[in-house]
Amino acid sequence: MILELAILFIILAIIAALLGATGVAGFSWSVAKWLLIIFVVLAIVALIL
Repeated sequence: MILELAILFIILAIIAALLGATGVAGFSWSVAKWLLIIFVVLAIVALIL
């Protein structure tokens, strides 16, 4: 679920950047980055446990 949301926000960021909406693109990229970080941390914790 988290990975799917991260991919969605990355796609949204790319589309917004292409359309010139830099504020939306920056926000979407930031959200996607944090979702990916959360996903990686949870994956590592799941592998350890």
